[in-house]
Amino acid sequence: MKFGIIGAGMIANFHAKAIAAMQGGELHSFFGRRQEAVDELIAENGGTAKGFTDLDEFLADPELEIVTIATPSGAHLEPAIAAAKAGKHVICEKPLEVTPERIDQMIAACDEAGVTLSGIFNRRFHPAMDAFKKAVDDRRFGTLTMADAQIKWFRDQAYYDSGAWRGTWDLDGGGALMNQSIHLIDQLIYLAGDVAAVSATMACLSHEGIEVEDTAAAVLEFKNGARGTIQGSTACWKGYPAEVNLSGEHGSVFLADEKFRIWDFAEEAPEDADVQSNLMLDSEGDGLGASDPSAINFTGHQRNFEDVVQAIQDGRSPAVDGTEARRAVALICAIYESARNGGKRVEL
Repeated sequence: MKFGIIGAGMIANFHAKAIAAMQGGELHSFFGRRQEAVDELIAENGGTAKGFTDLDEFLADPELEIVTIATPSGAHLEPAIAAAKAGKHVICEKPLEVTPERIDQMIAACDEAGVTLSGIFNRRFHPAMDAFKKAVDDRRFGTLTMADAQIKWFRDQAYYDSGAWRGTWDLDGGGALMNQSIHLIDQLIYLAGDVAAVSATMACLSHEGIEVEDTAAAVLEFKNGARGTIQGSTACWKGYPAEVNLSGEHGSVFLADEKFRIWDFAEEAPEDADVQSNLMLDSEGDGLGASDPSAINFTGHQRNFEDVVQAIQDGRSPAVDGTEARRAVALICAIYESARNGGKRVEL
């Protein structure tokens, strides 16, 4: 299927690399506001893609089938609705949008147009996550007791100064939680289930000139009875692997990026030998994107895109459809509501 990319920055280039590597997809075109930026993307990605600076012309191309959106977070809604109305399938970078209400508009527009909407949560698409989810689905933990996400990353001041949209509520949608920690928050609720209530606190402790938090902590009450926490920060020198940890009466698993730090169950299963041989953490390392967002590999995006193409061909919903991508945003917005109200308990 032929892909077009809306956006002309680092993430747009990242999408292009993932499309070039994937099965079932072909990089067809770019849309950006500045001709120079579009030309640079085309040159960096083989020089054969079409370039557009007019969105209507870009979307009117009859060969274009799937659009990926790589604009700032709070500028996803409008191009997504325009793409849906043009009959194009939509894959949108995280967060799908910055509020559940804006996401609901995207879902409604794609449903009305009969096109697929998918979010990008690339950290779901690797072997360790497959093994983790299987352990949950097989009920190997017994009663789940604790479920945590820890994102102790670092972004320097230059990162926030590099774009006027960064660190703003309108276009970034938040700070360390909405921009960086959302991947781990998605993994947490994908594995542990939905959250019933949160109490939270947040602050901007080490960056200047931004409206949003660079440090946040939340206490979670899950619908299944488990308790847990989220710690998210871009102010932790020098940045470390992000973790999702689950514990229950019969097992504990701690995932650090794409490898396990702990894989421990009361009863063994056939897959444990493979996990211990191939998916355990060899060393702590610096973490994928923990201090440098450009250091993140595109393999997860590639698999995310491949799932969408296969879903379209199979006539099913993709793994991260609009409703699924909405869950993490709804939780983050509840955390923000609690933090703004002195840690008041907020029910979801």
